[in-house]
Amino acid sequence: MYTDINFKTKKALKEAVASGKKVTYYQPGGFFSGEVPQNGTICVEGPHYPEPHRWYAECKVENGVIISVK
Repeated sequence: MYTDINFKTKKALKEAVASGKKVTYYQPGGFFSGEVPQNGTICVEGPHYPEPHRWYAECKVENGVIISVK
Protein backbone atom coordinates (compact mmCIF):
# COMPACT_ATOMS: atom_id res chain seq x y z
CA MET A 1 0.00 0.00 0.00
CA TYR A 2 0.98 3.61 -0.46
CA THR A 3 0.30 6.74 1.57
CA ASP A 4 -1.66 9.47 -0.21
CA ILE A 5 1.39 11.71 0.17
CA ASN A 6 4.47 10.43 -1.66
CA PHE A 7 6.95 10.48 1.23
CA LYS A 8 10.53 10.06 0.05
CA THR A 9 11.67 8.60 3.40
CA LYS A 10 10.20 6.63 6.28
CA LYS A 11 11.49 9.37 8.58
CA ALA A 12 9.36 11.94 6.75
CA LEU A 13 6.28 9.72 7.19
CA LYS A 14 7.00 9.29 10.92
CA GLU A 15 7.46 13.05 11.37
CA ALA A 16 4.20 13.85 9.57
CA VAL A 17 2.21 11.39 11.69
CA ALA A 18 3.91 12.55 14.92
CA SER A 19 3.07 16.18 14.11
CA GLY A 20 -0.63 15.32 13.79
CA LYS A 21 -0.93 15.49 10.00
CA LYS A 22 -3.82 13.37 8.68
CA VAL A 23 -2.09 10.71 6.56
CA THR A 24 -4.29 8.28 4.64
CA TYR A 25 -3.39 5.33 2.41
CA TYR A 26 -4.61 3.26 -0.52
CA GLN A 27 -3.94 0.08 -2.50
CA PRO A 28 -2.88 1.06 -6.05
CA GLY A 29 -4.29 -0.59 -9.13
CA GLY A 30 -7.55 -1.61 -7.54
CA PHE A 31 -6.13 -4.85 -6.15
CA PHE A 32 -7.84 -5.82 -2.91
CA SER A 33 -9.81 -2.57 -3.11
CA GLY A 34 -12.58 -3.98 -0.93
CA GLU A 35 -10.09 -5.36 1.57
CA VAL A 36 -8.10 -2.28 2.56
CA PRO A 37 -8.41 -2.26 6.36
CA GLN A 38 -9.75 0.86 8.05
CA ASN A 39 -8.57 -0.24 11.51
CA GLY A 40 -5.65 -2.39 12.63
CA THR A 41 -2.17 -2.82 11.19
CA ILE A 42 -1.02 -2.24 7.59
CA CYS A 43 2.28 -2.10 5.72
CA VAL A 44 3.12 0.79 3.41
CA GLU A 45 6.03 1.36 1.06
CA GLY A 46 7.66 4.28 -0.66
CA PRO A 47 8.45 6.22 -2.59
CA HIS A 48 5.65 5.59 -5.06
CA TYR A 49 6.08 3.65 -8.29
CA PRO A 50 7.78 4.15 -10.76
CA GLU A 51 10.60 5.06 -8.35
CA PRO A 52 12.19 2.03 -6.68
CA HIS A 53 10.88 1.43 -3.17
CA ARG A 54 13.52 2.36 -0.61
CA TRP A 55 11.53 2.07 2.59
CA TYR A 56 8.76 -0.01 4.16
CA ALA A 57 6.79 0.69 7.33
CA GLU A 58 4.31 -1.08 9.56
CA CYS A 59 1.57 1.33 10.57
CA LYS A 60 -1.31 1.29 13.02
CA VAL A 61 -4.48 2.76 11.53
CA GLU A 62 -7.83 3.94 12.90
CA ASN A 63 -10.76 4.99 10.73
CA GLY A 64 -8.59 5.02 7.60
CA VAL A 65 -5.89 7.30 9.05
CA ILE A 66 -2.35 6.32 10.08
CA ILE A 67 -1.92 6.99 13.80
CA SER A 68 1.55 5.46 14.39
CA VAL A 69 4.54 4.19 12.42
CA LYS A 70 7.04 1.50 13.49
